[in-house]
Amino acid sequence: MHDQANVRQADSDGGRGGALAGVRVLEVGGIGPNPFAGMMLADMGADVIRLDREPGAGFGQAGAGDPSLRGRQTLAADLTTAAGAALARALARRADVLIEGFRPGVMERFGLGPDDLLELNPRLVYGRITGYGQSGPLAGLPGHDLNFVALAGLLGVSQRVGERPMFAVNAGADYGGGAMFLLFGVLCALLEARTSGRGQVVDAAMVDGVALLTTMVHALRAAGKWDERPGFNVLDSGAHFYEVYATADGGHLAVGAIEPRFYARLLELLELPADQFPQWQAERWPELKERFAAVFATRTANEWEALLGAQEVCVTVVRGPFAAPEDPHLRARETFVELGGVRQPAPAPRLSRTPPVARPAEHDPAAALHRWGVEQKAD
Repeated sequence: MHDQANVRQADSDGGRGGALAGVRVLEVGGIGPNPFAGMMLADMGADVIRLDREPGAGFGQAGAGDPSLRGRQTLAADLTTAAGAALARALARRADVLIEGFRPGVMERFGLGPDDLLELNPRLVYGRITGYGQSGPLAGLPGHDLNFVALAGLLGVSQRVGERPMFAVNAGADYGGGAMFLLFGVLCALLEARTSGRGQVVDAAMVDGVALLTTMVHALRAAGKWDERPGFNVLDSGAHFYEVYATADGGHLAVGAIEPRFYARLLELLELPADQFPQWQAERWPELKERFAAVFATRTANEWEALLGAQEVCVTVVRGPFAAPEDPHLRARETFVELGGVRQPAPAPRLSRTPPVARPAEHDPAAALHRWGVEQKAD
């Protein structure tokens, strides 16, 4: 039986509900973290209108089929024109939240900076997502996820011995250290504004968020349990029991048997003698890693999954993003949905009483503006 688990896909009527129902969000252009944050707010029921100079023209924004644009109306608006800026001001006057992802000073040049819009709407929560933040020596420079994880320390700990650091597409900064921290800050400020009646600016710098994501590394170093050489620690591929291994068919297994009881059970199932595989003798980790690699290379990924997948050993087959939706567990949880013929990740996290909803992108600008009580004027 499918686990409904409080994630819903929108009915054809596009009915809106959710924990953020009644919250109006103005999303101003941008790529990467800004539309991802707008998507998540829309999934949770916020009424989001996105302004974009050239809708669908940005990297990763392929029009109506792009999952990151779901759940909201995109309007064409050139903020360098009087009409475009006037539309943005009219929407901002009625919004609870504004999120934007330009470099520092750009919105101010449009006459749409925090001082301008908070004067119009004192309760407005003004969320700003940038790579380097609104201040500091690098604030005005361009950059991308790879630059931000490099600066903040995450890339430097994502490295095996003798290899170059490896990055996890754009998950580290754009989404993990960027959009999620923007959302957290915006919701904190929104909650506070309901008491104070005053909005404020949220400065969400991806370098700040990524740095915070490395808290455990700093904690382990403070406890004397982190070797500053990359690839010599439990969590950075140093340990044989926390590593990725190739299988006989070219697949891979993620082995994360950190706790002694899970490690002991893993050895038992692998039919390996415990006295020859001491878990915490770090000087033997390279040798034991080679021995583990030889064992895992003897069977296919499916064969290992059949043996280990349901056991308490913390071993998982590595799946790509397009194979993951076929996994039985993710199917049971309905972790992926289909909208407009595009399979995509479902909304998260799940709320018991006001579940998030995956809705198609809207295609009725007049209806969206009418909801907000705004009349759009031509340039």
